[in-house]
Amino acid sequence: MISNGRGGPPRKRRRKARLKRKLKCRFCPDGCDRSPRPVYVDYKDLRTLKMMLSRDGHILGRKRSGTCAKYQHAVRRAVHRARFIGLLPFVNREHP
Repeated sequence: MISNGRGGPPRKRRRKARLKRKLKCRFCPDGCDRSPRPVYVDYKDLRTLKMMLSRDGHILGRKRSGTCAKYQHAVRRAVHRARFIGLLPFVNREHP
């Protein structure tokens, strides 16, 4: 809160509106409706799966990651498989 300098009630500071770029699904090249590949995300591809996780190890939602619904289900399945096998940790304890 910012005081207005006249002894009146404080004013609220306005935030600038950010332009949010449109997120695009990284798994479908031409859109999910025209995707020639089957809906499969490799559970052994740890680099891709780690990008889909938060710092704490939670799976990012569709709005944050930009994946479409079809591939979000596949990502969830792949992360669960990788955790079960031991490729990914269930809880990320790297940060304090």
